[in-house]
Amino acid sequence: MEGTRMRTGASLAEALKGLLAEWSERTGITVEVWALPTADVPSRVAKGVLTVMAEGLDNVARHSQASTVSIAVTVAPSGLRLTISDDGKGFQPPPTGPGIARMRAAFAELGGSVSVTGVPEQGATVTGVVPGAGHIT
Repeated sequence: MEGTRMRTGASLAEALKGLLAEWSERTGITVEVWALPTADVPSRVAKGVLTVMAEGLDNVARHSQASTVSIAVTVAPSGLRLTISDDGKGFQPPPTGPGIARMRAAFAELGGSVSVTGVPEQGATVTGVVPGAGHIT
């Protein structure tokens, strides 16, 4: 099974750290990392995670007016879980847009799902789950 090594030789955790550092520097929004994966996942799962993370962060930068975003990506035998939460302006449901559609499509291809919730003036949260991510080839 192919692991999380990216073309540059970086693991998924290393790729996420680089993405988050660059994004925070570019946007001025503080990133709090709660968890990054320590286990390998197949490269197509890693690609899906990076797609959802990039789209989610783009939405935070463009719409939320947040000062802080919190990130957690964990891998367990039961699967992978990704969470992006911000302290921005939130929104009235239901969330729509091309970025949300791309996030949902990226995880749907892996048998997973993405939900987006928001509370006006209290922020928004993107949650993605890929069941059995360590076993996807």
